[in-house]
Amino acid sequence: MSKKSTIALGAILSAGLAFTASAETVIKVGHGAAESFHMHRALLHFEELVEAGSNGEIDVQIFPSSQMGPDREMIEGVQTGVLEMAIPPSSFFAGWDPAFAVIELPYMYASKDIAFNVLESEAGDGMIERIEGQGLVGLGWLELGVRNVTNNVRPIASPADLEGVKLRTMQVPAHVATFQALGANPTPMNFGEVYSALQQGVIDGQENPLAIITSQRFYEVQSYLSTTGHVFAVYMPVISQPFFDSLSAEHQQLIRDSMAAARTFQAETVAAEDASQLEEIRAAGVEVLELTAEQRQAFADATESVRLQYRDEVGAEAYDAWVAAVAAASAN
Repeated sequence: MSKKSTIALGAILSAGLAFTASAETVIKVGHGAAESFHMHRALLHFEELVEAGSNGEIDVQIFPSSQMGPDREMIEGVQTGVLEMAIPPSSFFAGWDPAFAVIELPYMYASKDIAFNVLESEAGDGMIERIEGQGLVGLGWLELGVRNVTNNVRPIASPADLEGVKLRTMQVPAHVATFQALGANPTPMNFGEVYSALQQGVIDGQENPLAIITSQRFYEVQSYLSTTGHVFAVYMPVISQPFFDSLSAEHQQLIRDSMAAARTFQAETVAAEDASQLEEIRAAGVEVLELTAEQRQAFADATESVRLQYRDEVGAEAYDAWVAAVAAASAN
């Protein structure tokens, strides 16, 4: 046998051995964000921990940038078992259970820390339990971020400045209602379409956390950014319940612990990068307006009707319990 043939046979045998020694369990994970976004990097940490902790018995495969479809389709994919895991914004679950709308109502929290104190309390645990009848298991929370407005019409210093601005929002009724109350023209649109819609002038602006504005390079096609901080948004990682139930107790715990560790990793990453993202947006030529607490309060006052409307929609009991949890977290 020639040397080349020996090498080729060796490569085939190596590939075969690698195949037979491959992981017994594959977890495909879908999400909508870019690979540079902090949530994706937190998931890479999750992948490392799960694969190492299972001694290679579990293979985690992450599919970013809506490769597995829009968020609602990914949730349905997990419900039907086509996809093992998805990382959608929590607000999408309001389509199945109106109570989820309360998490992302406008100006619900005075700070991100207060929001996470609520999410990691009994109130947040209770919210996760609400999806148990939907073929899903909730694995906690990951940060999406504090949402801010960018646009090509004018700087947004007050609600009046939003008058008539055609603004892309998520396909979330509470977000649409928020911008209707502020006088904008909210335009729901799938996330993957936003950059080209801004570039072509189909919409005037959009609203997202700084980390998404930078990772998606929206600053290339926007002139103004205002730190409205109107909604604090989170992802709720979900895994297929039948799939999760098929795992050993040890592997179930490994997945839960690894997601909790990914959340800590993400928090540290976000804290290190927040200030530099504003500078990156400024450096791209975007006019940045950092709102004062008084200016933000004007937006909060203008959206009070939305919060009260959702008390009826969410149900007074669930809404009041969440508001009470926010008050308790704010007092600590």
